[in-house]
Amino acid sequence: MEKHSEIDFSSNQVSGNFGEELVSEFLTKHGFKVLHRNYRQRYGEIDLIAEKDEVVAFVEVKFRQNEYFNLSDVITYSKQKKIILAAKHFIAMNNFVDKVFRFDVALILKEGDDFKINYIENAFIES
Repeated sequence: MEKHSEIDFSSNQVSGNFGEELVSEFLTKHGFKVLHRNYRQRYGEIDLIAEKDEVVAFVEVKFRQNEYFNLSDVITYSKQKKIILAAKHFIAMNNFVDKVFRFDVALILKEGDDFKINYIENAFIES
């Protein structure tokens, strides 16, 4: 767990940037290379794009107030479609057609001054 008591989480942008930084550090510690942060284009946005062992993970980062959640409430079907479209754009623009891809979700739970990351691989698939 990370300790960061001085962060003001009243702004979604502050909490989003902080969360993405926490998850970037988490991924790096677990052997990933972070390829891109906040990949934006007209279809949508991907918080983090990371690669490990020829697998590219498109990662959505979310804060949670408690550890009880329904994944479909965290990442709606509409949001999934936007992430998938953005991922297809990234794949095409970076000639990554021969890579293996997955869609992961990193849930950050604030517990006092600590943060716990619940990392879910293959949280959703393209339908």
